[in-house]
Amino acid sequence: MTVTVNGQCWELPDGSALADVLSRLGTPPRGVAVALDGAVVPRAFWAGTALRDGASIDVVTAVQGG
Repeated sequence: MTVTVNGQCWELPDGSALADVLSRLGTPPRGVAVALDGAVVPRAFWAGTALRDGASIDVVTAVQGG
């Protein structure tokens, strides 16, 4: 299946979950927000959220600074 992750097309195996994408990105354990097709997905649901062909995933990492 093809999904869009932060504006880039990715090919993933059928049956992939949101957690698979985050693992592939090397997402840190804290300070991350994830949206699937424009809706925020709570961390507790990342592993169980199945992806569909054409899904759009946005991953945002909090950054400190000033």
